Amino acid sequence: MCANLFLFLFGGLTYGLLEILWRRRTHISMIITGGLCLVFLYHIFKKFKDLTLLTKCIIGSAVITTLEFLCGCIVNLWLKLSVWDYSNLKFNFLGQICVLYSVLWGLLTIPISFVCTKFCKLNLRRFSKQKQKESCCS
Repeated sequence: MCANLFLFLFGGLTYGLLEILWRRRTHISMIITGGLCLVFLYHIFKKFKDLTLLTKCIIGSAVITTLEFLCGCIVNLWLKLSVWDYSNLKFNFLGQICVLYSVLWGLLTIPISFVCTKFCKLNLRRFSKQKQKESCCS
């Protein structure tokens, strides 16, 4: 549980910062979506350890695009907050997702994959140390 919270906060804050650098603004919905993306991708990459980087990028693009679409439907279409609008970009769907950003999400998966791998290794080390302490104290 603590690991998921850390990943959620790290993913959300990092994505919020990227948005500020890219668009000069962000929205709380993007921080939540970024956090969810990192948690989902971490668990997928942890379960399927032997995926190639290309496969991870395709999965990352699909996961992030799907979550962005769901968030966009709620925040932009239902609540009408106008956080973003891709209507002016080619190959968009309802102005909420588009091919250009799906490709960018795939590229963003490269550092995400690195973070997930490092976090998994840190978590395994911590877990094995915890097990050693428990067996020594028993």
